Amino acid sequence: MKATIWHNPKCGTSRKTLAILEESGADMTVVEYLKNPPARDKLAQLYADAAITPQQGLRMRGTDAAERGLPEADADTVLDAMVSDPILIERPLVETDKGVRLCRPQDVVREIL
Repeated sequence: MKATIWHNPKCGTSRKTLAILEESGADMTVVEYLKNPPARDKLAQLYADAAITPQQGLRMRGTDAAERGLPEADADTVLDAMVSDPILIERPLVETDKGVRLCRPQDVVREIL
């Protein structure tokens, strides 16, 4: 199975999710999204495939999202903010042939393995 993880190596949940993927034997692509953020269209597709809104994929902790009014903003505004400042993307996002999940907690990844 192929899997892509949008990963932040400084995040414990992201590292634990990556370990689960490694244990599963998945053919992985690891994207450090802070260095190589997904394009806006790809990010919108990931959220749609995960059946969540961009607002649900918004990282609040350790960001200025609340001060910027992003939790109440429309999806387009949130996506634009995430593309320009990828720290606003909650992590980790994982995509496999079985779907996409925002893997918080990390065991959520098992749903798509």
